[in-house]
Amino acid sequence: MIHKRRLAGETLGIGMTSRGTRDRLVQRLRDHGIRDERVLGAIMQVPRHQFVDEALSSRAYEDTALPIGQSQTISQPWIVARMTEALLDGQALDKVLEVGTGSGYQAAILSHLVKEVYTVERIKELLKIARRRFHTLRLHNVHCKYADGNLGWPSQAPFDGIIVTAASRSIPAALVEQLREGGLLVMPLERGGEQRLIAIRKTAEEPEVTDLGGVIFVPMLSGLE
Repeated sequence: MIHKRRLAGETLGIGMTSRGTRDRLVQRLRDHGIRDERVLGAIMQVPRHQFVDEALSSRAYEDTALPIGQSQTISQPWIVARMTEALLDGQALDKVLEVGTGSGYQAAILSHLVKEVYTVERIKELLKIARRRFHTLRLHNVHCKYADGNLGWPSQAPFDGIIVTAASRSIPAALVEQLREGGLLVMPLERGGEQRLIAIRKTAEEPEVTDLGGVIFVPMLSGLE
């Protein structure tokens, strides 16, 4: 259930950051197939303009990716909504891991939909800015770690779901291991020069893999920066 609280530091905005602008974005997402009203409500509530540079705030509610520095981007809202919807899969989740904090926007969306969000980022400067945003918005159920995302967050496992916001050429075994049985890993996978968004359900036998369509993400890298 979405928490119906006003975010500290949030304003409804004027012009391109106004409530009406957010309404139009949510309607576009609904028109393009997003059905989970919990996800649409979170998109409506989280102030995306606070997760981009002020110079780009007028474009914050366009359905497009935007640069956030360090050769990274904030994903387009449709992708955020689609991955979140796939991760929830109609369920109520308690504990989710995000690999690739980036701007912090995806974690902020998840914070309104699950009890506890754990997010790891390998680029220290991005994580520092994201932490500041979480603090300003009083997102106290978001927990951050400066770490190699390929390794996940073993001490907090198992997770009900894991979402990866960069494209890997293989499915990280460590992340699958950190899922509870029945949990989902949603991530972009690169094969043959093409990226596909996939959902991997952990079972007692072989993981079940579902193809959710083509996507474009920055590559998933190892180590710390």
